[in-house]
Amino acid sequence: MYQWVRNFSVSQDDVEYLTNLLLERETPMTSTELAIELVRRRIQAQQDAFEAQFQDTIVYDPAHKYEIGQRLVFTQFDRRTATVVAVRVGDNPDFGEFDVIKVRFDNNKQSKSPSEREFAASLQQPHSLNGAADSMTATNGESLSPMDILRETRGSIVRTVHMALVDNPVLTRVGGYWFPRELVMEVDIGTLHLAEAVLDMAQGGPLSTEEIISQIGPIGDAPMPLQTFSLNLAMSKDERFDEVGPGGEILWYLVRMEPEGVRQVPVWLRYNEIPYNDDLITDEMLDLETELDDELTDIDFEGKLKRSTTTLIYPHRRAGTLPLNAKNRQIFPQGRAQRIYVSLIDGLDGTIFNGWVVHEHKYVYGLLDYYTKHRLPIGANLTIENGEEDGSVIITHDAYRPRTEYIRVFVPSETQIAFENKKRAIGTEYDDLMVIGIDDLAKLDKLVEANKNKTLVTLLRSLLSELGKLTPQGTTHAVTLYSALNVLRRCPPGAVFAMLQANPDFEHVGNHYWKLSESE
Repeated sequence: MYQWVRNFSVSQDDVEYLTNLLLERETPMTSTELAIELVRRRIQAQQDAFEAQFQDTIVYDPAHKYEIGQRLVFTQFDRRTATVVAVRVGDNPDFGEFDVIKVRFDNNKQSKSPSEREFAASLQQPHSLNGAADSMTATNGESLSPMDILRETRGSIVRTVHMALVDNPVLTRVGGYWFPRELVMEVDIGTLHLAEAVLDMAQGGPLSTEEIISQIGPIGDAPMPLQTFSLNLAMSKDERFDEVGPGGEILWYLVRMEPEGVRQVPVWLRYNEIPYNDDLITDEMLDLETELDDELTDIDFEGKLKRSTTTLIYPHRRAGTLPLNAKNRQIFPQGRAQRIYVSLIDGLDGTIFNGWVVHEHKYVYGLLDYYTKHRLPIGANLTIENGEEDGSVIITHDAYRPRTEYIRVFVPSETQIAFENKKRAIGTEYDDLMVIGIDDLAKLDKLVEANKNKTLVTLLRSLLSELGKLTPQGTTHAVTLYSALNVLRRCPPGAVFAMLQANPDFEHVGNHYWKLSESE
């Protein structure tokens, strides 16, 4: 690895070089593209310096003939340079005819080798240094490309270049591309009105900038990349437009035509933070919390998944959303924008649904029709994987012919929490601990409203009391409590587990099962 890579920094001269490059090409470039150009410049500078250092020298090769006064460079001695000061005939019958040259090395304080030495020349027999000139490249023997260096540094050089450009007032950036402010084309309000009309006719979008320009006409006579950049910059400053493309792609959508569940967090997903003490959560509970992978739980996930599984809880089933949890974040596209437009593909029949990745609030919107079509219950297991095209994700589940099974069903009155075991026809794999049926959403909504001001402890006490009636032991699994509580109020599992541990009303009976204490 080049020495300068380890201590890479960006000088003002580097920034000026990149700015001039953008001016000359009249083409916006990304931070990565500019980093490649800067690294290429560093490699070239090192190569030029190397060539200047050895421009009057010849690489020593025992097979070659040399004369007094010639300058040589010795690859076996760290490229030390020397001058030929004498030439004589060699005398060794084992090697045939050859010469012996005496060279005087240039001063080198770091070297402990003698200043004068003798070497063979015009040697006809093979020698390990034959061909040394071919192996000595002008880059000190290194042949890494700019992209190789960026990969080796894992993006640190790109980040360094990016931060240097952010601090430069001469450049502006939009959609991941940089360009000098003074050359950005002026886009008038009439052009933006036309862009809005084009998107309106496209049902809001999404459309690429190039598609919009093709319909509204060119913006002046500048190269298309500059027209695209200028319109992107103008649209990014106009509240009517939302940039919704995945990383590396710019797509535009009309904000007013985005689904309500994208512009505003669905009511069932809204979480009013509940303070709790994480120290109360045992190691076993932490394992369970990680397994549940609620998007409200802060989980670090290493690696890159191509497929993940998710179990539906009520808030997502009702809102037609998926959690953007630790595993699902590995599948769904990232981007500069908080909202990204995606195609959600039904893995069973190929139907495509319009989807939205709402990174800011950690959910994916657009699956209500999928859930309804397949009659998926709360607790259904879903599989999520990348589609063949960028920006597409396949959603599927293990479907089978519906069969009648007993599950717990929420049968609330308008003021009372209640559950019963009832028969339901289910045609998909589901989690026994999380499955819940709901017959009357209108009554449930009134019950939720009636209980909205109750504390978490009060709700857990009521749930344990009613769910406990469904089993002879009167116990309820912590995961079932988490699933049931989320019917009434959005809540991560950590808050549930900590409250179970902290309150004497709740008694742990082993294996994550709980019941109301005897005193209760």
